[in-house]
Amino acid sequence: MFKWCKQRWGLTSNLQVIVILIVFSLAGSSLVWIREPVWHALGITSESPLWVKILAIVFITIPLYQVMLLAWGTVFGQWKFFWEFEKKSMGRLFRKRSPKPAEAVATETS
Repeated sequence: MFKWCKQRWGLTSNLQVIVILIVFSLAGSSLVWIREPVWHALGITSESPLWVKILAIVFITIPLYQVMLLAWGTVFGQWKFFWEFEKKSMGRLFRKRSPKPAEAVATETS
């Protein structure tokens, strides 16, 4: 597992892998503690409609998790890794789709 993580993330030591895994754990745990009071302050409860909860997850919880990763990464001296990780994640989320080649479109409509 450590070898795979080091290769995948471009890390140099097992200690760095452990620190990064700790940061992921702390960010997730922190989010669990913070989400409920934030949602309560916004009036989002268990009786709220599903679409409100989905919007809250997309526009509040996910960005809050990203901030937690950067904050904990900074505390543990891994800010650069998590900043690059965030840029990659956001790039995947918001990348533009390449247009289909004309041949593929022609065969789909036929």
